[in-house]
Amino acid sequence: MALTLPKPIADYVAANARLDVDGMLAPFAADAVFLDNGVRHAGHAELRKLLEEAVVAAKAIFTPDTVRHEDGQVVVEGPAHGDFKGSPIRFTYRFTLEDGVIEALEVTV
Repeated sequence: MALTLPKPIADYVAANARLDVDGMLAPFAADAVFLDNGVRHAGHAELRKLLEEAVVAAKAIFTPDTVRHEDGQVVVEGPAHGDFKGSPIRFTYRFTLEDGVIEALEVTV
């Protein structure tokens, strides 16, 4: 059964499946914050660098298999497969959406 994800999250996941950095960035607000296992990245320039180095370089593709709403966030969980140690690894993505864009994303293992 396919998950029903809010459009900005669905757009991010679809672009990630193509390893398309521009597509992954598009649903983020210009000043969005991305917390990757506790490391803070803010704004499109920092997010682009993170996505190029941590996602595209490792061919890390996230395949969500659960979604829930919790404390004003959309929590999406699933495995990521790629060219990295321990692949596949199960991740939790906590999205904060506002006005149709991703304002914040926290990724944890």
